[in-house]
Amino acid sequence: MKKKTLALNAVLNGFRSVLNLLFPIITFPYVSRVLSMNGMGIYSFSMNYINYFTLIAGLGVATYAVREGAKYRDDRVKIGKFASQVFTINIYATIFSYVLLFLSLFIFSNLHVYSLAILIFSIQILFNTIGTEWIYTIYEDYAYITIRSILFKVISLVLIFIFVRTPGDYIWYASITVFATVGSNILNFLHARSFSDIHLVRNPLWRKHITPILIIFASSAAVTIYVSSDTTILGILRDERAVGIYSIAIKIYSVSQSLLSALLIVAIPRLAMLFGKKKLREFHNVLERLINTLLIATLPATVGLIMMSKEMVLFVAGSKYLAATNSLRIISFAIIFSIFSWIFSQCVLMPAKREKAILKNTLITAVVNVILNLILIPIWSYNGTALSTVIAEFMVMAMNGWSCRDIIKNIVISKRVEKNISTSLLGCLGIVIVCLICKFIFPTLIVRTVASILLSMIVYVLMLIVLKNDLILETIYKVRKNRRFFS
Repeated sequence: MKKKTLALNAVLNGFRSVLNLLFPIITFPYVSRVLSMNGMGIYSFSMNYINYFTLIAGLGVATYAVREGAKYRDDRVKIGKFASQVFTINIYATIFSYVLLFLSLFIFSNLHVYSLAILIFSIQILFNTIGTEWIYTIYEDYAYITIRSILFKVISLVLIFIFVRTPGDYIWYASITVFATVGSNILNFLHARSFSDIHLVRNPLWRKHITPILIIFASSAAVTIYVSSDTTILGILRDERAVGIYSIAIKIYSVSQSLLSALLIVAIPRLAMLFGKKKLREFHNVLERLINTLLIATLPATVGLIMMSKEMVLFVAGSKYLAATNSLRIISFAIIFSIFSWIFSQCVLMPAKREKAILKNTLITAVVNVILNLILIPIWSYNGTALSTVIAEFMVMAMNGWSCRDIIKNIVISKRVEKNISTSLLGCLGIVIVCLICKFIFPTLIVRTVASILLSMIVYVLMLIVLKNDLILETIYKVRKNRRFFS
């Protein structure tokens, strides 16, 4: 297998994240204006509801498969046996998930208004399992995933503008969302044969795999509770309109978070492989660079989103959703905490096989978050949900960091990290000044938004250069070196 660099994988995954960012920027302003607030609320609630059953069907298999499968990726026979075993377990979990879903629709009559959208979204459950996307993560094949994403993003974009035309077309919107997932996963299943022969087996070695899978699943369930319970409880305690408003803040927050996590995602299989093969020096080098890179990227992104919250809401959804501005400003702080919580859990604790620590931390956070939602939503509605998410993400970041302190201590208390924090914070001050100036100079929304983003990026990078930030100077040196090489 041709060796892939983290830089190339990060570029490919970053490009895919940019696509994921551009797609809602193009479609969401159109959809949020065409659909009613109730339609957006039903769409968001139904998609959120299905996430619980998708989680049950997934059963933590993907995370477990990446961690354990990374050790076998150079042996087609071993990876084939391993992949078939976890795929079979995944199928059993998927069947159980559908049974629970249909029982819930039968028992809870208040779900009837959402039932059609829920059933449409439920198609994703089976095809997420069949897609076996974890095999591509194991082999770091981000080129294929990126090409596939482009194809289905373009098709979905065309379909949205054709079929989503009236306030009641949220069912069409849900169907097109499902189409993109189903189509991608069918191609995934067919293409996966190039890496491994995946099939159902009679004996998937339950005793060997089920305990770590269930521990990972329990952790994922707790994460889903504190991530998705906000929207669910908001829908129950308030109404579809409140969910529709909050969904705008969540949408903008989510795409920003996914763009920043591009490097993190591609580093997970590499770190799992290095730790699994006891290459600890290389493991620490990759982890240190990952932490420092995300540090100088996450802080300015958070500050920029806080400063541009009103413009982003207007740009993405229009003036009728302006109530989402404060929720977006609040939840923007969660970006920092969620990114570093993810580093500590998926890049350190999971390769180190400390999934029990992840489970304990996420369970505590999930319980606290549900309690906070029940307290804050009646008082502050969707702003309360945003605040509960920030508190939950900070809690789980702190606990995950403490759980792996023996591994990360020499990295997080290093002088390089201290300098990155100080130079990044000074650069963020430049972003604040740029955004405030642009608000006075540019009255047009699009011009103000584009100018603020571009000028903030330029000023931030220039300030890091002036402050002699090691990572930026090293990156500039490598770019110049590559230019001389190719000239």
